[in-house]
Amino acid sequence: MPINLSKGQKVDLTKGNPGLKNIMVGLGWDVNAFDTGADFDLDAAAFMLGSNGKCPTDKEFVFYGNLEHPSGAVKHMGDNRTGDGEGDDEEMEIALADVPANVERIAFTVTIYEAEARRQNFGQVSNAYIRIVDKDTNQELIHYDLGEDFSIETAIVVGELYKHNGEWKFNAIGSGFQGGLAALCGHFGIEVA
Repeated sequence: MPINLSKGQKVDLTKGNPGLKNIMVGLGWDVNAFDTGADFDLDAAAFMLGSNGKCPTDKEFVFYGNLEHPSGAVKHMGDNRTGDGEGDDEEMEIALADVPANVERIAFTVTIYEAEARRQNFGQVSNAYIRIVDKDTNQELIHYDLGEDFSIETAIVVGELYKHNGEWKFNAIGSGFQGGLAALCGHFGIEVA
């Protein structure tokens, strides 16, 4: 039975699951029946952050344009451009033991591709969630539904894994940003062309 989190809640991941090595982070969403004349393309990303809350280099930004961190610790399983169908829309795999020592947190985000040009925002998205699954047993450990707290935002920090006293924990964040992926990149110390 997964632990269902609410915004701001933190939960131990590895302490209660000793032997947990590989997790799958699944993100899903539905688009409301508004027709903006263009498909919604939501994109999940992971920002691997140092103690200063920033990515040490561009390689610690894992997204549709950089599907795997050089360590192999974080792998994006590919871009889903429509979000159609049941279940997870985009997934990432995390090998906890392979996360480099200088990475203390991994923030998971969702942005709307070309949101401004397509006049789209998270007020038009529903049933967004993140879930964490033990990849070796296929057991869902954590589930966080974002609820309907968003209106004009075009980017969301959904949640983050973080190291505390040698154990991994998860924090359900659910905070929205305007300015899409560029705003998130700036927040996490990635230069955007």
